[in-house]
Amino acid sequence: MLERAARLTLVAFLFCLPPAFAEVAITSTRIWPAQEYTRLTLESKQPIHYNLFKLTNPERLVIDLDDVEINPALNALAGKIGSDDPYIASVRIGRFKPGVVRLVLDLKAQVKPQLFNLNPVGEYGHRLVLDVYPLVAVDPLMALVQQGENNIAASEPADSDTLAELPAAEIPPGTVESAPPVPPTRTEIGNRILLVAVDAGHGGEDPGARGRRGTREKDVTLAIARRLKAQIDDTPGMRAILIRDGDYFIPLGGRVEKAEKAHADLFVSIHADAFIRSHARGSSVFALSQHGATSAIASALAKKENEADLIGGVNIAVKDPYLARTLVDLSQTAAINDSLKLARHVLKEVGQINTLHRGRVEQAGFAVLKSPAIPSILVETAFISNPSEELRLTDDAYQDKMARAMMGGIKRYFAQNPALAKPRLAQGD
Repeated sequence: MLERAARLTLVAFLFCLPPAFAEVAITSTRIWPAQEYTRLTLESKQPIHYNLFKLTNPERLVIDLDDVEINPALNALAGKIGSDDPYIASVRIGRFKPGVVRLVLDLKAQVKPQLFNLNPVGEYGHRLVLDVYPLVAVDPLMALVQQGENNIAASEPADSDTLAELPAAEIPPGTVESAPPVPPTRTEIGNRILLVAVDAGHGGEDPGARGRRGTREKDVTLAIARRLKAQIDDTPGMRAILIRDGDYFIPLGGRVEKAEKAHADLFVSIHADAFIRSHARGSSVFALSQHGATSAIASALAKKENEADLIGGVNIAVKDPYLARTLVDLSQTAAINDSLKLARHVLKEVGQINTLHRGRVEQAGFAVLKSPAIPSILVETAFISNPSEELRLTDDAYQDKMARAMMGGIKRYFAQNPALAKPRLAQGD
């Protein structure tokens, strides 16, 4: 009798145990390919324990997942690897041994992987993130050459009428009428044109704000950024690089770093704000502040934008010197002063196509504006949370007008700041 009672007690105890030993179910898988890096995400309701190692001949990455269930969501990952992925050729998934599921990633080249866990935040549960980087980071200036940028205005002979129409800052230094059109080198790109870094906010795992119709901020910002780049590229003596040219996430510090590596003359970050009240409307332009925000709204917006890294997912094991930078040196002060000049020109132009949320340039501690060397602004093009402005943000004509307004402010700024056209020697040449 006692033995039977003990067995019943044991059974009851086991039924009362939490499902700690149940296999973890993958709820979603995502892949974000880009030239900078490819990101692979496994989402689940519990954290995933893992082991990562490399194999060669051929190049492979192997990830062993402990106590993970093979289910349709996990199996769907293999079909999400596109032929255009720069680094991952395919993924194979299978049971390696009891309690271990193995993912084998067939690679197209040697890579530097980072694998890390992210805690639940926003709409996401636990995430296991694999970032696959090239052995040699993509050089933003060389990327211009490799993408067929050998027809840039600075490398072609400009006629006297074209030069006469340009402000002094827009005439590429060293341009002569008899110069033959030769493909530019990395140094020439860095030295001979005014370069604008155009930053489409959010991206990839970080959708940004959403409108009532489902419009995602990351899609709107990329569309406007591409239009602005096209207009800049059509301007003699100027060129633009897109900080993000696709649907993938770049950390805030990484955006600053890319602009600095490209020796950009200006940095323009494009966003579309949201507010709890749907009637909030209008455009705004922001610069960095060393002494606190100019308003409570500016402070709240900077806080929200600075949380993008939490949503997008940053490997905290990799320290970011840009976000930790203190704003005390003279170069930072000079950059902020120039940023304010640029912001005023852009605000004036934007105010001609949309209501201004506030009639002045605002300042706050935006992490993405922390370059000590590059005048940097953040443009909130409109409130995506306002139904009427959401419609405008998805309209091709309005996107083009917004890009042209920003372009007008940039050109006015360059016209009044010709010193920025001085030659710069690109690093690494």
